Amino acid sequence: MSIDRIGIHFGSFTVHFYGIILMLGVVAAAFLADREAKRRNKDPEFLWDALIWLVIGGVIGARLWHIFTPPPSMVEDGITTNFYLTHPLDALAIWEGGLGIPGAVIGGGFALYVFAKSRRQNFLIWADIIVPGLALGQAIGRWGNYVNQELYGAPAPENLPWKIFIEWGPRLTDFKDVEYYHPLFLYESLWNLANMFLLLWIAKRFVDVLKPGDLFLVYLITYPVARILLDFVRLDASEVAGINANQTFMIVILLSSIGLLVYRHKYAKRPESA
Repeated sequence: MSIDRIGIHFGSFTVHFYGIILMLGVVAAAFLADREAKRRNKDPEFLWDALIWLVIGGVIGARLWHIFTPPPSMVEDGITTNFYLTHPLDALAIWEGGLGIPGAVIGGGFALYVFAKSRRQNFLIWADIIVPGLALGQAIGRWGNYVNQELYGAPAPENLPWKIFIEWGPRLTDFKDVEYYHPLFLYESLWNLANMFLLLWIAKRFVDVLKPGDLFLVYLITYPVARILLDFVRLDASEVAGINANQTFMIVILLSSIGLLVYRHKYAKRPESA
């Protein structure tokens, strides 16, 4: 047995720290959602029954997002969407990194919708219950990027106290001589942690005002703000037709969510339905 930055090695078998951290995020998210369900007088058994399907949907969505929006550095090395589509084993190798949060939210959200419908539950209510935990899970999961030496930002000033060292191998081709970078994963982790507290506060403070699905819409506003801003210091942002894929998608989600939230409270006349 041996241990390195990647994980714990038992001969040819490796337990990746990346996977361990992601699962810790999932468990923490589930327990927080369990607490929120009890606070709202909802049966938490629904959550535990749905958990495996949410994880599967989230992982599939996250991997598909990466497959269809690979970063420029991978494209330069020939790891394109077409490569993944013609090399299915590589497409399945999530332990090597390559999961997109937008896809995880879409996939997990779709799984929740289908599962809630099968149990005759209100999808919007359960989405509101889950999103604070989702933010917590993201805050924890981002540390998986640290052990993989990925999702680091632009080169950091020498006097930046929290700059991080990136090994020669994971550095981008044009930055091989640069040792220290902004810890972009940490910035997003802290934002998500703050977002969790904000969502919990809103859920309690405005309980008489919120409609089912409002808290989920707030998440779809606060998280995109972080991604839009942080991508300005990201070196290897995914592109589609020369356009930053994540920023563009997040701008659309942000504006759509703001518009829908305003409409629901200012113009919508009839009660919300599931």
